[in-house]
Amino acid sequence: MSDNSFIREVNEELRQDQMRVLWRRYGPIAIGLAALLVLGMAAWVAYDHWWTSRANESGDRFAQALELAEEGNSQEALQLLEELENSGAGAYPVLARLRAATTLADSDDIDGAITKFDEVANDAAVPAAIRDVARLRAALLLVDHGSYADVAARVETLSADTNPMRHIARETMALAAWKEGNRENALSLFGEIADDEQAPAGARQRAEMMMDLISGTATGEAG
Repeated sequence: MSDNSFIREVNEELRQDQMRVLWRRYGPIAIGLAALLVLGMAAWVAYDHWWTSRANESGDRFAQALELAEEGNSQEALQLLEELENSGAGAYPVLARLRAATTLADSDDIDGAITKFDEVANDAAVPAAIRDVARLRAALLLVDHGSYADVAARVETLSADTNPMRHIARETMALAAWKEGNRENALSLFGEIADDEQAPAGARQRAEMMMDLISGTATGEAG
């Protein structure tokens, strides 16, 4: 046997001895970690299946509530929506709160609807975009059922130049100002919409129409 062959055999024996030592020392730990990994994956798959099932069930119940509301069964719809608020999964509890407010408004319970929208708008746990939508919905109801101050308290912060909802916020405030007889404020707000090149074409057209209407009314009264 050559020296090189002898050295290779010795090295191979040393490696095998090292592997046996390592396995005796760390083998049980490796087996335990592998078992934990398998159990963890199984738990995650089970949880994901459970959560998906809950979300699907909540979606079905939400669709049922919408159908009841469309059919005029407001009380049944509200009861189902309340259940979703308390026990629904995913985004459905928040959607249920918004839909409940809309159902109340459709049932002429304006105060209840505004209160419901305000609750969503003031809930820090709700995503900011949905809170802003709730503010706008409450403000739109208050155009006919509140004061300009009520409307502004909810959407004035949304009328900033950098806010993507500024056009509808300004339009809502302008309508409330006009309703109170404050033509100057209404014209100013509608003018901001009309002059905003980033405003939707429909919003600019409505603003220009309202400015013409308000200016024409003022001229007629002056004459």
